[in-house]
Amino acid sequence: IPHFLSILYDPHYYLRVNVVLSHRAEPLTMPTFDVPYFRYIDDEGTEGEEEWSSSRSLSSIDEDSSTDSVVSDRYVVVSGTPEKILEHLLNDMTLDEEQDTLLDDFLLTYPVFMSTSDFCQALLGQYPSIQEYYNIPSHLMNPRRKQKVLHLVSQWVSLCRDFLREDEHVKLFMKTLCHYVLDDLYEHPALERDVRELQQLYRPQRRHKVLFHQLSLKENGLQSRGTQREGKEVLCHVYITMDSYLSMKAHEGVVTQELLQAAADRMDVPQGELVLVAGGRLLLQPHDRVFSDSSRPVGRLHVCRKDLGEILNPFTDNSELQQRTARLLSLNTWDVAVALTNFDWTIFDSVHEQELVYFTFSRHSSSGHTVALELLLQRCDEVQLWVMTEVLLCPMLCKRVQLIKKFIKIAAHCKAQRNLNCFFAIIMGLNAAAVSRLSQTWEKIPGKFKKLFSELETITDPSLNHKAYRDSFKKMKAPKIPFIPLLLKDITFIHEGNKTFHDNLVNFEKLHMIAETVRIIRQCQKDHMGQCSKSSPEVRAYIDYLHIIDNQQTLFELSHRLEPRA
Repeated sequence: IPHFLSILYDPHYYLRVNVVLSHRAEPLTMPTFDVPYFRYIDDEGTEGEEEWSSSRSLSSIDEDSSTDSVVSDRYVVVSGTPEKILEHLLNDMTLDEEQDTLLDDFLLTYPVFMSTSDFCQALLGQYPSIQEYYNIPSHLMNPRRKQKVLHLVSQWVSLCRDFLREDEHVKLFMKTLCHYVLDDLYEHPALERDVRELQQLYRPQRRHKVLFHQLSLKENGLQSRGTQREGKEVLCHVYITMDSYLSMKAHEGVVTQELLQAAADRMDVPQGELVLVAGGRLLLQPHDRVFSDSSRPVGRLHVCRKDLGEILNPFTDNSELQQRTARLLSLNTWDVAVALTNFDWTIFDSVHEQELVYFTFSRHSSSGHTVALELLLQRCDEVQLWVMTEVLLCPMLCKRVQLIKKFIKIAAHCKAQRNLNCFFAIIMGLNAAAVSRLSQTWEKIPGKFKKLFSELETITDPSLNHKAYRDSFKKMKAPKIPFIPLLLKDITFIHEGNKTFHDNLVNFEKLHMIAETVRIIRQCQKDHMGQCSKSSPEVRAYIDYLHIIDNQQTLFELSHRLEPRA
């Protein structure tokens, strides 16, 4: 038998637990189970498996069948049906405050293999109503068992309530579950505490974590005569040419005159000369709301001159270009890095781990669950384009050299402030082909700045699966902002390289790898970053309204205009 086991439990293969070992020589009828995949843990070398090991016996196997002790009762769940995995979690659950890693994996990744509606039905199946008393197994009516179900639901709501609050399936589930518990209170009064805690968790709170903090109109340059409107912050694009725009932070209730005032201040143009056009045709009136109820603009927004009726062109007036360059060069690099980090942290602090799961597995059907993540990705792209835009709109060689030196220092400061998302964006902007080809400009960069830039570039080196970045990131203490695209890449590779199902059974080992990756978000948000230091209102206003050209062809045309091809 020991020789047989050494072959049977080869660590490179999964074992289908649908056999019963026996000392009898005659053939046996082998029972089949719907939780077939377990990985056997040998008595040796189990130290690294503590989080995954379980002391539960193989209770899924029929008690009447012969299960000699040759099979250890310590194993790791690798695959199973969703219902059986849920049952396993409830069987092993303790009612203490600390959340088990296995349960956390399940709650973070269940959208991969089942809908929220199906999950609600599975939970109700584990907490039957008192009217079904005679139609269900007796162990499901055990009050201790029901407490475990309520505890699991509390953990779920506590972890995912920002996603669940508006879900109609969850609303119906919570109403039904509370009804079941109230029916049980006469027989089991101990459940009263659990249902109160659950109701408290699910009830909307006055100061719960919203998607974005309220925007201060005064601080960010959006002056309004009316009262400040309640709402979440959004990023909107106000185009000032066909292919360049101002990236502006505003509340979702912003009206036309507020955006026009901000754009006019940023462009040094009187507000009275400008109008706002949506979708190329609709002229917005001063008090019209810019965003619909879905926080989407009513159409592509363009700023036009009243008298010309044309979209503004920032490339014609050389004096204006010099003025905008002088404005950026006058800003303190540390203050700029602080403003960028505070801006990014406002968004990153609202990103939930599960957003990465929804973004990877159901990007098209669950956009409402990934708003903060999409904004952070958008911001990363915008910072990269902003760096390129500022350099390529600078007509004078000496000023371009100063700008590149300034961006190198800002990137170094972002790294020092542990904002790796913005750090990567700036380095990628400087490394973009339209900027890197400016050989005359780069030749003028002093040696110490070239050396610093080379050191910063090393961290962004993608070789060996971004080893330099990963090593540097591990050494940084929380709070910190990771490079989000790399996190999404890691999850995508896990997803593409591993099957979600084995024989229609959930591959839970894959889900564990995904959960381990998305928990990086939680670890990075561990301690609130807050405001490392307050930058000046001038710097904050500049960072809140970045001028960006989002057309690569236009950027290359500007690059060749500055330094024509030899």
